[in-house]
Amino acid sequence: MEIPAINLKAIVLVHWLLTVWGCMAWLPTSFAWGNFGVLAVGVWAIAHRDSIDAVLMFLIGLAVTILTDIIHFGIYYSLSELASEKGRDVFRFSAGMAILSLLLKPASCFFVYQMYRERGGDYNVNFGFPSMSRKREAYQSIDPQQDASTSTANPFNQAQDTKTVRAY
Repeated sequence: MEIPAINLKAIVLVHWLLTVWGCMAWLPTSFAWGNFGVLAVGVWAIAHRDSIDAVLMFLIGLAVTILTDIIHFGIYYSLSELASEKGRDVFRFSAGMAILSLLLKPASCFFVYQMYRERGGDYNVNFGFPSMSRKREAYQSIDPQQDASTSTANPFNQAQDTKTVRAY
């Protein structure tokens, strides 16, 4: 089954529109700043078609705003009780659009991750921490004169053991 290609412009446009509608009545400015900031990174990802970093930052931003949106809804949803009867319809529309945006974000994260892979990103995200490997085959000689296939000399005069050493 092939994953349908979703345009990054469509993802940014839909979330921008839903965020604008979600900010109409009841959410604080921190909701707007967080979501519009992530959408600005999305515009950066659109402008730089070859940038892996832009897509990765947009993906991480979308994932973080899922958590912050849930927190905002949990804290500020009780303000609906303070709305007048006339303002209650605007509140319902605004809340519905903000919740719809939240519900679409995991799917958007999936499609943005696919774009990240298409642009050359790895399956695993490396944050630059050094890693250690116990594989002896991974080491290379720094001596340009030494050929690994013909060299049988033991530079440390160690006896060749037939024991296997277990790595813990």
